[in-house]
Amino acid sequence: MAQLSARTRIGAGGRIVIPHEMREALDVQEGDDLLLEVDEHGLHVRSVRHAVKSVQQRIAKYVTPGRSLSAELIAERRKDAERE
Repeated sequence: MAQLSARTRIGAGGRIVIPHEMREALDVQEGDDLLLEVDEHGLHVRSVRHAVKSVQQRIAKYVTPGRSLSAELIAERRKDAERE
């Protein structure tokens, strides 16, 4: 992704306008959920969709192809529910 920079202002109610080019680069649209993180370098903005995809990619290298962790979790929960 190309590095983009812009200057903006904090508006009424703490609102920040994200310029069109940046919204396109982030693949976000009006109504999308965003995650905001603050660290020693500043404010970071990313879409929830991107965050989930990133975690899935990091976890995928530890999971055998064809294995469904969600299906395994559901099966475990059903067994636990039957025992109760």
